[in-house]
Amino acid sequence: MKENEIAMEIVNPHAAGVDIGSRSHWAAVGQKNEDVQEFGVFNEDLKRMALWFKEKNIKTIAMESTGTYWQSLYAVLLSEEFEVILCNGKFTKNIKGKKNDIKDCQWIQKLHSLGLLSGSFLPDKQTEKLRTYCRQRALLLDSAASASKKMQKYLRLLNLRLDVVVNDICGQTGLAIIKAICDGENDPQKLASLRHYNCRKSETEIAKALESNGREDYLFALRQELEMYEMFQSKIEQCDQEIGKLLDQIVDGDDHKRQHHIESKPYKKINKNTPKNIDLNLKSYQYFEGVDLMAIEGMSYSTVLAIMSEVGLEGIRRFKSAKHFASWLRLAPNNKISGGKILSSKVPKGSNRLKIALRNAANAIGNLKESTPLRDFFQRINFRKGRVSAISATARKLAVIIYNMVAHNKPYYNPKEYLYLDQKRKLGLVKRIQKQITRFELSEDNFEFVTT
Repeated sequence: MKENEIAMEIVNPHAAGVDIGSRSHWAAVGQKNEDVQEFGVFNEDLKRMALWFKEKNIKTIAMESTGTYWQSLYAVLLSEEFEVILCNGKFTKNIKGKKNDIKDCQWIQKLHSLGLLSGSFLPDKQTEKLRTYCRQRALLLDSAASASKKMQKYLRLLNLRLDVVVNDICGQTGLAIIKAICDGENDPQKLASLRHYNCRKSETEIAKALESNGREDYLFALRQELEMYEMFQSKIEQCDQEIGKLLDQIVDGDDHKRQHHIESKPYKKINKNTPKNIDLNLKSYQYFEGVDLMAIEGMSYSTVLAIMSEVGLEGIRRFKSAKHFASWLRLAPNNKISGGKILSSKVPKGSNRLKIALRNAANAIGNLKESTPLRDFFQRINFRKGRVSAISATARKLAVIIYNMVAHNKPYYNPKEYLYLDQKRKLGLVKRIQKQITRFELSEDNFEFVTT
């Protein structure tokens, strides 16, 4: 009896697969043993791999996004004008059985030849540079926050309860007092005299909290943590300077971006973690070519900077629709359907920095006191499903609004579709009546008014 064969069409005939490793990379241009080679991770080895691909007449290459080990090889292959596809590791998992580097690279090559792999999203070079600066700044902010917590700990061990009388020990009043303590000042009255005029507590109340027990070991540790905090702050300022320079280059290099101008927004809160000496309101308006994302309620400077650094203007426009953008952010429900029934509609697991930024903005919208369409939408979801679901739903709504504004160059307006059910019914009734009037060509002349 003749056996049936299932043949699949080869979509990419000149395809290669690379299994990324920390010490070596395995490359395959076919399914035979002689079609597989191992290369090192040095720059000379990467160029030798690119030369081998050219000898084998390779046009397109697929590789896994393993840690950060792929980035150097990716840059070399792009410079040699190869078409490179970066794939998520979960889409290249091999079937059950023996697993090694040779089989992995051959499996990736087979999948790519059959057109079964899709590439991951990668930003353009300018956005990638901005992302590097912003992510480094975020790491420094976390380190500074850790140093601040340790300073608070050693102040408490010294019986200096500065955290009770001051909301933020790293504010103007708190830092002035901590520096004086590290310089050797012990008098509570002199320390309290360093109070900033905006501080709510009086000098008398602050002085009561600054009676120290005089432990030298804790004082030594406090000095070191203060030095660490000041060092992190100086590094953050350097990051701010680099971010400002790069934004100036992006805006000044494009006449269409440079021509836009917008007035400042004094009602937008600027906290101490906002980049200094950068007018993000103006820069974001110019960067997005006349689109004012700051007009959205709940949108902060850090959220706008996250959008600019994580995906960028051209990155947003690469998505086909707002649904694709929300799905990439993992803010849209993932419906699993079998037999015509929805088995699950949960939001997929996983997160990224832009998703976190949008969720923080959604949480800020939920805390607004004034009634706005987005805030009312948040409250309705919160009443029905809880705050966690309300944050996710509002974050997705923000992603859709941002996409439509940037991709279609539309200004922000309060969307009318966020209305209560009875308001929707009233609007629907009015629209139906208007359609009937238009359909039957009714006017005042067609009606005879009877008075009694």
